Amino acid sequence: MDLGAMYGVKMDWFVSFAAVARYGGFSAAAKAVYRGQSRISEHVAELERALDVQLFDRTAHPPRLTPEGRALLLQAEEILRRVQNLSAGGAVRFGAYPSAAAWLFPQVVRRLPDTIRLLLIEGPSVDLEAALVRGDIDLAIRPVHPLVADESLTHEILWREPLTAVFPENHPLATGQSVTLHQLAELPLISIGESDGPRQFESHLAFASKGLNPESAFRTNQPQTLLSLVRHGLGVGVTNELAVTTANLDGVRLVPIDDAGVERQVALFTRRDHPPSPALLQVIEVLQRMNWST
Repeated sequence: MDLGAMYGVKMDWFVSFAAVARYGGFSAAAKAVYRGQSRISEHVAELERALDVQLFDRTAHPPRLTPEGRALLLQAEEILRRVQNLSAGGAVRFGAYPSAAAWLFPQVVRRLPDTIRLLLIEGPSVDLEAALVRGDIDLAIRPVHPLVADESLTHEILWREPLTAVFPENHPLATGQSVTLHQLAELPLISIGESDGPRQFESHLAFASKGLNPESAFRTNQPQTLLSLVRHGLGVGVTNELAVTTANLDGVRLVPIDDAGVERQVALFTRRDHPPSPALLQVIEVLQRMNWST
């Protein structure tokens, strides 16, 4: 191994090499560090050419480190640790819709080192896609539905939650164990979404799956507004569970929908065409390690 050639080595090559070794393959490494598999392969090949050694036995499945690869891995990981310690600080712009922000953001802040400053940027789910594409935020926590249109975005699901009906506390159905979509379709509904926005939200998909197309008396993106409308007797709410359990429930009752057949899937969205900073990687790691079953 020609150590003199190390002066021409790029840090990205070390990142890709260490990721292949750590995650057991080129495809797994690409997903872990948000790069294309071809880019990972190119980085490892360039590193091998620069050092004039073979780092992986590619005939093995998964590829195995050669003796030279094992020797370099120790040094590469130490270099990456030192660089990360120097650059781990910084700000990460954390985009989220309001109920997710209320529940999730404080938990993430408490799990991060003091060197990382998390900036909260709240907005409707449909606006977070555009903000992420423009580069106004570094990540977005938003439901999978409505589906994003921009192919530069990638996502991984963090948690799932059921739909729930929200009744005024004096409504005849408020004391029931559950309610059906057919029962709800007969009532004035207050649903999530903007009056002229897309009808791809989970509540609309649930009704459509039963061949129902009820008109919404009101639509809103704000959980507190939905609850206030229900509290004042203007309709029955249909929304995701988290949105209302993080809000003031005085005067209303939550009732499970026993045949909804649709769950809200909430995901972490990032840009596949922008390699994440060390600080963003730490935020992503915190999100991935959280217990989403509770």
